[in-house]
Amino acid sequence: MTYWGCSTTDEAGDPLQQAYPEAFTLSVKNPVTIEIHGVKQPRSDAEIILEMAQIKAKAPEFNGDAFVILADGKELPSQVVEVDNDGSADHIVCVADFTGDETKTLTVRYAKSGEMKREYPKRTQAELAHKTGGKFVDRKYEGGSFQNVQYLHVPPEHTDHSFYIRYEGPGWESDKVGYRFYLDWRNAIDIFGKKTSDMVLQNVGLDGFDSYHEMSGWGMDILKVGDALGIGSLAMWHAGKAQRVAQTDSVTCAIIANGAVYSQIQTKYFGWRVGDGAYNVVSNLSITAGSRLTRHQVEIDGNPPNLCTGIVKLDSTELLTSPESNDGWAYLATYGKQSLANDKLGMAVVYRQGDLIEVTEDELSHVVVLRPQNGQLTYFFLGAWEKEPNGIKTAEEFEAYLNQTIAELNAPLAITM
Repeated sequence: MTYWGCSTTDEAGDPLQQAYPEAFTLSVKNPVTIEIHGVKQPRSDAEIILEMAQIKAKAPEFNGDAFVILADGKELPSQVVEVDNDGSADHIVCVADFTGDETKTLTVRYAKSGEMKREYPKRTQAELAHKTGGKFVDRKYEGGSFQNVQYLHVPPEHTDHSFYIRYEGPGWESDKVGYRFYLDWRNAIDIFGKKTSDMVLQNVGLDGFDSYHEMSGWGMDILKVGDALGIGSLAMWHAGKAQRVAQTDSVTCAIIANGAVYSQIQTKYFGWRVGDGAYNVVSNLSITAGSRLTRHQVEIDGNPPNLCTGIVKLDSTELLTSPESNDGWAYLATYGKQSLANDKLGMAVVYRQGDLIEVTEDELSHVVVLRPQNGQLTYFFLGAWEKEPNGIKTAEEFEAYLNQTIAELNAPLAITM
């Protein structure tokens, strides 16, 4: 059964209190009021991340298999996440709406034992499907049928257009937008524009071909990536151009989370060769309900000179940059008629100013060159298509949305246990 917006009271007859008799509270503050053209903006579907270690310190008998989170008398959709894929829960993620400078009191109810997991409307998804039951012939997969998997060690026979992986790589989506990346030598990220808030990826590419390049009821693949960075692809700036993760010894890919409010894909690249260097990389791509943003958390060994990301150069676009600031988050963005359907699409990469080496370009892409800190780097990217429900339709709207996004990243929610 799916539960949504359940009210709760402290009365003995309340079913949630009966099922989850233990409780503790915490506060979550939105420390900022954002105004656009003089109008205060809500902070919708704000991501709340609760560290399991802090929860256990507050409530040692907390049970991650039987809990609910309540705010303002309503149940918040929530999800346990094993970020490290080590079998132990690391975080709880939930989303909530805030007004400016609002503080919410969250009540976490739980049962000390047993398993009573709640079900919520699915607002994110991550998946990976490849064919089984056939075989590779001259690097093309013949026969077989697609099966969804949690993990794949990419076979050495696989390359671009092998017809082995459904829509050529893993996909992830929110109720706003979908993404995929090519799980082969291209390793570039693409955008699925959505005309619905429903989850759609499970139905994309089932024919084994690229029919998703044609408009359908759910939307379509809206970006021409080519040899460029697409949107937010990982690369290294070397010899005057962005070098994607093309030459590797081996690659694995795992679906870490595929939940109602949070989904995550982890890809490990072994022996990525750029110039005279060779690096091992762990890439974690994640998305949260109600958001267009993909968070890209990268770990790399070998002390690389830089990492870079960016946006494919396309005609009829306007280049946008965030207001200058000495710290915090910033963006590089494009807007214009740049989708495969020849309609308006905004794209942005969002990075920490403190990580920036330079903003530059090569023949194919607008590029942001960044400096990993102790082998780690986090950045975001997003696509905003005018045909999505209540989509952004002008450059001015897109810029206002980006500025609000930056303001929210620069003022994270403050959680007090």
